[in-house]
Amino acid sequence: EKGWLTQHLYNYQGFWYDNHFLGGVIWAQQNFEARPTDTLLATFPKTGLTWIKALSFAIANRHNQDLPRHTLLTKNPHECVPYIEFYAYEKDPISALDALPSPRLLSTHIPYASLPRSVATSGCRIVCIVREPKDVFVSMWSFISKVKYTNSDRPPVSLEEAFGLFSRGVSLSGPYWDHVLGYWKASLEYPNKVLILKFEDLKRETEANVKRLANFLGCPFTPEEIDGGGLQEIIKLCSIESLKQMEVNKSGVFRMGTQSSGTVENSGFFRRGEVGDWKNHLSRQMIEQLDRITEQKFEGYDLKF
Repeated sequence: EKGWLTQHLYNYQGFWYDNHFLGGVIWAQQNFEARPTDTLLATFPKTGLTWIKALSFAIANRHNQDLPRHTLLTKNPHECVPYIEFYAYEKDPISALDALPSPRLLSTHIPYASLPRSVATSGCRIVCIVREPKDVFVSMWSFISKVKYTNSDRPPVSLEEAFGLFSRGVSLSGPYWDHVLGYWKASLEYPNKVLILKFEDLKRETEANVKRLANFLGCPFTPEEIDGGGLQEIIKLCSIESLKQMEVNKSGVFRMGTQSSGTVENSGFFRRGEVGDWKNHLSRQMIEQLDRITEQKFEGYDLKF
């Protein structure tokens, strides 16, 4: 199928990828060895992964991080929590992964059904954040204009063309609805190992959901930390507004693997981070179409945004 930014997207195990990403997926399936102590942040693109990376990293490392010199002030969240599929483009990927000390905090856009086998057999934790599909589409379309491939000078597709592709499930790691359902069903089957967070809930009830995340990660906040403002410090540090203002996220470039031709400016990961921005971009017909698809796809599941 036609790609949004690259020339083509390829269907592999029921999901769509460009050739760069597909190479990473296959490499991860063949080479990634999960550890029981790993936590994998697994999401569809543009659902809030940058935010959940910052929160998870800050929560897990809060006892050895001094706030004025916090790693998040000098490193983009995607550097702090690397993608397993992008290790395919490292010089010595297996050694690089093996060198990470346990417990490792890692991330992926790979659908649940296509995860490396070791993820299931190791019993590692998985955190998945899901989001209203209309907001996902708008955020994804906005983001692709910021991604650069040195071997592709093709302009990104128009909003209308991207909408047609997204509605048919043709997008990076799409169909969106199938991607979400894979992790949703896994969370019902393995509630102690797979946590689903909704972007909208995290925005509306941030404190309660950050506590929930910390509990799942195995590092709950103590009453003393909460009373002493430790929880609020992390929420403030990791807020989208705060991350957006950090110098490291205003400049610099994130490379999708050291040997990769794919880059995006760090600032490209931070747009609005709001609930309902789709109202400013989609026509009534587009809204009705996506709502109809979502209702059909999620019928029988308690999945509402």
